[in-house]
Amino acid sequence: MRKLLLTLLISFASLAPAQTWQPLTNQPSFAAGTALLLTDGTVIVQALTTGGVGTRAWWKLTPDSSGSYVNGTWSEIAPLPAGYGPLYFASAVLPSGHVVVNGGEYNLSTNQSETNLGAIYNPVTNKWRKLAAPKGWSQIGDAQSVVLADGSYMLGNCCNSAQAILDAKTLTWTITGKGKADANSEEGWTLLPDGSVLTVDVLDAPNTERYLPSSGTWSTAGKTPANLSEYTEMGPAVLRPDGTVFATGASGHTAIYTPGAGGAAGKWTAGPTFPTIGAKQIDIADGPGALLPNGDVLVAASPQNYKTPLYFYEFDGTNLNSVPSTSDAANDSSYQGRMLVLPTGQILFTDSTRSVEIFTGAGSPNPAWAPSISSAPSTVTHGKAYEISGVLFNGMSQGAVYGDDAQSATNYPLVRITITSSGHVFYCRTYNHSSMAVASAATVSTHFHVPATIETGAGELVVVANGIASMPVAVTVN
Repeated sequence: MRKLLLTLLISFASLAPAQTWQPLTNQPSFAAGTALLLTDGTVIVQALTTGGVGTRAWWKLTPDSSGSYVNGTWSEIAPLPAGYGPLYFASAVLPSGHVVVNGGEYNLSTNQSETNLGAIYNPVTNKWRKLAAPKGWSQIGDAQSVVLADGSYMLGNCCNSAQAILDAKTLTWTITGKGKADANSEEGWTLLPDGSVLTVDVLDAPNTERYLPSSGTWSTAGKTPANLSEYTEMGPAVLRPDGTVFATGASGHTAIYTPGAGGAAGKWTAGPTFPTIGAKQIDIADGPGALLPNGDVLVAASPQNYKTPLYFYEFDGTNLNSVPSTSDAANDSSYQGRMLVLPTGQILFTDSTRSVEIFTGAGSPNPAWAPSISSAPSTVTHGKAYEISGVLFNGMSQGAVYGDDAQSATNYPLVRITITSSGHVFYCRTYNHSSMAVASAATVSTHFHVPATIETGAGELVVVANGIASMPVAVTVN
């Protein structure tokens, strides 16, 4: 236990003081949109125009040799296929390490299109390829998505109640989701510890539903004490380490969900209401939330359906506590924000501008939430692949949540090696995770590929999930 606590302290030692925002030392040359964490520890970000229009271009942020993302550098990666540059779309990092992008409320313009285009990215070859829509889907639009516990990717249709599951090997779809009470429009999905998926209905508020993968059906999850939906919009719903879900809404109300066992409905209780500031109700009518390593939920909220400015709060399980805001907050609304949980435990925040900032929270993670390695190689070689296994490799939650307009979950294991002599940090690309189940006590395995650029010598290896590192194991790099 003492060694684990020391490791956690070291992981956070290079970070800035608690509850602070830091701008990137090297800001992007483009307006930054949705950000996704690749399994090699780099971050890819879609480039938007200065007017907030989606483009085909994506860029990569690589941390520096000490593992700092604040001091990271940018490089451009391959663009999306011709004709596809979405805004407000579904996205996920698959167990293979590939990235999938589907739909878009807009596509390369300000004209609403609800496009059914899609693409899948191979980070090893740095190539995108087209991904066809599920059969019969003429629209996908600002869809929601989730990687289920078994690793399959489920996508919603923006404009009806249909869902489909992707076979990542054949790139074919299977329709699922019988019994959905309303259309998917504007709803977000939260993966629960039992493998089911929670959604807070927007068009059928205050009802909520759970998708049961074993039967491919939806069932009731009860009613929220107060309507969270307003303006036909919804805020993020984030799973916390205690197994409850903190759900926010465009009405300014929040609610807390305790799942029922065996697919039972579960129980909803009222959460704290966002404050009224200057006679304006603060809410999240589309907007981001993220689970911090200390178990709190960071959210971005703004007044009355997309007005400015932007306020940040932490939910500690009981109260909504105000925290410092970004430098651009005066000009931002909640819908512009995107959050991503970094391997350092910090939160990367983009707001569709050229200003990207990183949040460092207070406190430290409970050691019981950390991944635990049960089997790992003691010696590794440049360019070789290895298997590693343990528990809690997928973390306690998906990490960051938005809803139907963006998804940036990080519930998958990263392998990080720190070389003792230099202190330099290297991430090994992971792939083929055996499970994506959150808060699971089951053993999970994954493969990792040692980069050719890694230094040789003695080092320490950790597995990181949602910014929380395991206790280190000794490793020698040949």
